[in-house]
Amino acid sequence: MVSNEKGGAARRPLFFYGWAMVGIAIIGMILVYGTRHSFSVFFPPILDEFGWSRGSTAFMLSLNILMYGLTAPIAGSLCDRWKPNRVVLIGAVVLGLATAGCAFAHELWHFYLLFGVFMPMGSAFSGWPMLGPALANWFAKRRGMVIGLAQVGGGLSFTYGMFVEFIIAQVGWRHAYFVIAGIVIVVLVPMYLFFYHYRPEKKGLKPYGAENQRLAIEMEAGTAKEPRSLPDGWALRKALRTYQLWFMVASQSLYWGIGAYMVLGHQVKFAEDVGYSSTFAASVFALFGIFVVVGQLCAGLSDWIGREKTVTLAVILALGALAALLSVRDTSQPWLLYLYAICFGCGAGLSAPTIYAGLADIFHGRNFAVLSGLLMTGFGLGGIIGPWLGGFIYDVTGSYTNAFLLAMASFVLSGITFWIAAPRKAEKLRAQL
Repeated sequence: MVSNEKGGAARRPLFFYGWAMVGIAIIGMILVYGTRHSFSVFFPPILDEFGWSRGSTAFMLSLNILMYGLTAPIAGSLCDRWKPNRVVLIGAVVLGLATAGCAFAHELWHFYLLFGVFMPMGSAFSGWPMLGPALANWFAKRRGMVIGLAQVGGGLSFTYGMFVEFIIAQVGWRHAYFVIAGIVIVVLVPMYLFFYHYRPEKKGLKPYGAENQRLAIEMEAGTAKEPRSLPDGWALRKALRTYQLWFMVASQSLYWGIGAYMVLGHQVKFAEDVGYSSTFAASVFALFGIFVVVGQLCAGLSDWIGREKTVTLAVILALGALAALLSVRDTSQPWLLYLYAICFGCGAGLSAPTIYAGLADIFHGRNFAVLSGLLMTGFGLGGIIGPWLGGFIYDVTGSYTNAFLLAMASFVLSGITFWIAAPRKAEKLRAQL
C-alpha cells in the first residue's frame, strides 16, 4: 500500500488497468496473427487455382515471417522514441489494407508483396512488439503468468483458421480476405485508439509489483525507467555484446521460425494428402490453437520451476507431437492427429511466453523493447527457412517425412541454446550492471 504525503494510505483502485491491457493484448493477438496463421487454410485453394509448386507458394509465408522479424526491432525502438499509440494505429491500418489487397492477387509476386512484405510490417507495428513491452511496463512481477495470459490470443489466432475455412467455403478465398481485413479495421483500430496505453504512468498508475513509495512516485512522474532491481538498466551496446541475448534469439529462431512453422505451414495440406477433408484438417489446426492456449495458461509454471525446465518440457511435447504426426499413414487412425495437435499445442504454448519471460528476466529496462524486437528477428530469420524448406523438401521427395524430422532436430537445439542462455542466472548478470 502506498502512503500519501499526509501519512495516510492511498487507496488502490478496485480494478488495475494493467489487466485491461492483458485483454487488449489477447484480442490484438487473435486478429493480428490470425491473418498470418490462416495461411495454411488459404494454401490449398491457392494451389488449386494457380498450380504453383508448394515450395514457391509457401515462400510467401517464409517471407512474411522474415519481414516480421526484420521489422519488429524497428517497431520496438519506436516505442520509446515516438508515440506508441500512433504506431499501433498505423500498423493496424497497414495490416488491414494489405490483407484486403490479397483478394486482388493473380501473380505469385503479388502475394510476396502483399502477404510477404506489407502484411508483416503491419503485424509488427500492431502486434507483439508493441504489446509485449507494454505488458512488461505494466507488470513488474509475475511476468511469466501475465505474458502467458496475453499470448492466449496468439493461441486463439490458430483457431481463427477454422472461422476462415468456413468463410472460404461460403464466399471463396478472395472474398474471405475482405472479411478478415474488415474485422481488423472495425475491431482493432478503435480498440487501440481508445484503450491502448503503453506505460502505466500515462494513467497516473504504477506497475503491478512496484511496491515502495519512492518507485511509485518516480513512475507517476515518468522519471523511473525500470524496476528497482534494475536501477540503471542494460545499455543497448552492452546487451548486444552478451552471448545470453544471442542464444535466446537462436532458441526462438529454432523452435518457432524453423521447427514450428515448417510444420504449421503445411499441416493442413499434409492431412489432405493423407485423405482427410479440408474441414477436418482445419479442425485439427483449430484444436492445435486451443491447446496452445492451454499451454500459455500454464506458462506461469515457469515462475515456479524455472524458465529452462519449462522450455525443456515444451521441447519434449513437440517431439512427441511430431512422432505422432510421422505415424499417420492413412485415415484409419485420426487419434494420431488429435494427439499431435494436443501435444504440439501445449508445447508451443509453453515455449513462446517462457522464452520472452526469460529475456525480460535478464534484460528488462529502457532498451527492452528493442531487445524483444531482436527476439522476433530471430523468429523471422528462422521463418524464412521453415515454411519454404518444408515445401521444397516435399517437392523434391514427394513426402514431408524429412521435413518433420528436421523440425524435431530444431526443437532439440532450441532447448539446448536456451539452457546456455541461462535466465536462471539473471540476478547474477544484473548485479554486474
